[in-house]
Order: sequence, then C-alpha cells, then structure tokens
Amino acid sequence: MTAMKTGPRSSGAGARATAGRTRAQKSADLRFQQARRASTLLKHVSDPTRLQVILILSDGERHVGALCSQLSQSQPAVSHHLALLRHGGIIAPRRQGKNNFYSLTDVGTDLAEVVKNLIA
Repeated sequence: MTAMKTGPRSSGAGARATAGRTRAQKSADLRFQQARRASTLLKHVSDPTRLQVILILSDGERHVGALCSQLSQSQPAVSHHLALLRHGGIIAPRRQGKNNFYSLTDVGTDLAEVVKNLIA
C-alpha cells in the first residue's frame, strides 16, 4: 500500500484562497485603522472654536493672547482647545520665554485647506 501524500499539492487551491483571504483581511484591517485615525482626527476638529483656531493659524503662527483676542474667549478656554488640537497632532507649540506660540503641523495645514474648500 502506498501512503497518500498530503501537504502543499493537495491544498493548492485552498492555499491560494487562504492567501487571498489574508490579503483581503489585511486590506480590511488597513482601511479600519485609517478610518479610526480619521475619526479621531475629525473629533478633534468637530468644535467651531477649534476650526476657527485652525483657520486663524493657517495665516501664520499666533501667540495664545492673540488667539484669545481673536476668538473673544478666555485664556483657559482657548488653552483647552489648543491642548486638544496639540494632542491630535494638528498644531505644534513653540515656547519663547514665558510665551507659547502655536502653528499648524502638516496635518493641520491639510485640514485648513479642506475647511477652506468646504466653506468657499
């Protein structure tokens, strides 16, 4: 009696199907991760004050006091919004002495362009 061989030959089509599912699953996982990152980013900018900050900073770096003045909001309120935007990677701080200046990151610049195109 001869023994039947099992292994790669007997599962050729099955192996290809498994590899296809694996590629499909990897693609689905990547889409899910991208959607999750986009969702988090959109949550960071889902407030009108934060969108105003992004639009103001699209014209250049600003000191916290200038942002407070332009937004007509208190320093603690503006600082709260700035912290959320900073943690989201949308703005970056620069410290000069006791003063904090903020500017847009590359992501922030891209968001500012999207917002400007939406309201144009």
